[in-house]
Amino acid sequence: MPNSTNENLSGAKSILSQGKMSGADILIQSLINNGVTTIFAYPGGFSIPLHQAMTRFRDKLRVVLPRNEQGGGFAAQGFARATGRVGVCMATSGPGATNLVTTIADAKMDSIPMIAITGQVGTDCIGSDAFQETPMVEVCRSITKHHYLVTDIDDLTRIVREAVYIATTGRPGPVLIDIPRNIQVAQCVPNFDAPINLPGYSGRIETPSKTLLDSIIEVIRKAKRPVIYAGGGMVSSGAATELRKLAEITRIPVTTTMMGLSIFPRDHELALGMVGMHGAAYANHAVYESDLLLALGVRFDDRVTGKPSEFAKHAVIVHVDIDPSEINKVKETDFPVIGDVKTVLQGILERLKSYTPPPELNGWLRKIDTWKQEMPLAYDKNSPNIVPQYAIEELWQATQDRETIIATGVGQHQMWSTQYYRFNHPRTWISSAGLGTMGFGLPAAMGAKLACPEKLVVDIDGDGSFQMNIQEMATCYCEKIPVKVMLLNNQHLGMVVQWEDRFHKSNRAQTYLGPIDHPETFGKGTGIGPAVRYPDYVTIAKGYGWEALHVADKSQLPAAIKQMIDSPNPFLLDVVIPYQEHVLPMIPAGTTVQDMIYR
Repeated sequence: MPNSTNENLSGAKSILSQGKMSGADILIQSLINNGVTTIFAYPGGFSIPLHQAMTRFRDKLRVVLPRNEQGGGFAAQGFARATGRVGVCMATSGPGATNLVTTIADAKMDSIPMIAITGQVGTDCIGSDAFQETPMVEVCRSITKHHYLVTDIDDLTRIVREAVYIATTGRPGPVLIDIPRNIQVAQCVPNFDAPINLPGYSGRIETPSKTLLDSIIEVIRKAKRPVIYAGGGMVSSGAATELRKLAEITRIPVTTTMMGLSIFPRDHELALGMVGMHGAAYANHAVYESDLLLALGVRFDDRVTGKPSEFAKHAVIVHVDIDPSEINKVKETDFPVIGDVKTVLQGILERLKSYTPPPELNGWLRKIDTWKQEMPLAYDKNSPNIVPQYAIEELWQATQDRETIIATGVGQHQMWSTQYYRFNHPRTWISSAGLGTMGFGLPAAMGAKLACPEKLVVDIDGDGSFQMNIQEMATCYCEKIPVKVMLLNNQHLGMVVQWEDRFHKSNRAQTYLGPIDHPETFGKGTGIGPAVRYPDYVTIAKGYGWEALHVADKSQLPAAIKQMIDSPNPFLLDVVIPYQEHVLPMIPAGTTVQDMIYR
């Protein structure tokens, strides 16, 4: 066995000169051949050959060592969400592999192109309960778009080509490659041109019929109260230009899901912002009263629809989606359109060249403007405390003229970010939507920053969510990834606290994150609590080599934000906020816009 880098490289050259390569070398070379430039990989006993192989490709592949496999999986997602390219992560067998499971499920729910590579015990040990054996294909069968257990080294080049193709075509999603150690060390002469063999799968989507598109044009012409409802499929398709053209030609207002938040400029006069449980009241009322709903790249998630039978109950529904399984799954559709939404919109736009919006549309837009004035997103701007909505608005003010990507964890801070940070460009919003995974924000920001080093990347996080992958601060420091974290610190699991307040008579059940010897009267009155909070995130951040600052004085926040975003280094801004603040408006789960809570 080689015991130095030079010997390792010499060994690789010797193998290549004979025309043979190890399975590990073939896998890494295949990834590079298919456009992979960055991989987030944590080593272990059954992935050592893969990591050794990566040292032989340093000039072509950046390998980032996360401090937990979950951090690597979310970083791969951040990379993919920021670029649309496939994100790649790697772990060893057993516990290393299972630490990726949450990230795989998250990618499946949000349709993110990701490849998860896991080491596995040798093929002769599979099924024997060998040390660190876990049947990853079985574990992940229902949360992957596709999966492979490699049993023949000659299949490797084809499998990698197929994995990238599957992950990035059609409805994107995660693909698992589980590779036993004996396949990693075996040798063969690879065929890097091995053809894809995917009977029953095609990433190509047929264009909808002209008759169907003509019918959609006809319902658009007849509609008096139309709304466009755009989702994450629009982002995946790269259909921002087509969506804007459609809205401006037809004068139809646009609301989005959380996944679709960045696809339509929030500052546009036709923008309604987000719809759903914590969406704007006027967006929800517009959908409820619409007579035509153009549902583009959406899946009618329960956090949007509430009670499905009441959602857009008066509207003719046109549902465009690339995945046939989403059609009529939650909401019956009048005009189902299976296709790539960008291509479909191009077909619709071609037919709207001579379109003139009907006069009745002016009354509809005036009604929506009235709702905007009567039911705006609002908070107490006179509060002496730093309320979270104010903090996010200040961050937006400070970054709106810069190329900025916002990532978040999951919780109240995530919802306030959807409401008060105004996204105007696609792929600038990165958040765990479908699975709602706490701990997502920091590693996702890390991956996004590596993918887009020229952009400012800020993780807006809550203290509960942030602690779940806080170890990735070490990765950011050691790998020189200058992400920023604006930590909205209320020492509570804020969203659960909100539900306790609204539905459980404010009975606290393991939602306070401070020291256990602190009086139960924490935060009475102001909701701020003691000046010194624990954990002390500033001290922790400095221990990881980050710059850090604590701010509790409202007057000091703008300068603190400027200091954070101007720093060339990783920077944590610990912002003290009151824990009693609620995300409003709110439509309780399973109800309708008629049950909306405003205060």
